Amino acid sequence: QMQLVESGGGLVQAGGSLRLSCAASGFFVSTYTMAWFRQAPGKEREFVSGINWNLITDYGDSVKGRFTISIDNAKNTVYLQMNSLKPEDAAVYYCAARSGDLRTSRYDYRYWGQGTQVTVSS
Repeated sequence: QMQLVESGGGLVQAGGSLRLSCAASGFFVSTYTMAWFRQAPGKEREFVSGINWNLITDYGDSVKGRFTISIDNAKNTVYLQMNSLKPEDAAVYYCAARSGDLRTSRYDYRYWGQGTQVTVSS
């Protein structure tokens, strides 16, 4: 059974940093495309970052230069390092996986975690 479990969310001041983790079980993250999405209240779930099995990465325009996605194959975990956080980054962050190339649409991802809340105070 494939499972994704996010952790690392919390409350941080604007300008601060957080690192989110997504622990996978039932499959190897190195063989899937892994991605982070986020959803703020009243807004659509949006693509934040993704990485495929060739370690090709992509980022949403609003997070480029501030967020970094990475994989630890030994821990079968995907990370999202978030620096220079802004109040507009506040959202529930979701980890997702798909068995195909890197896509930015939420509808292309079949497997999802339960989400972790990120709150950024100004």
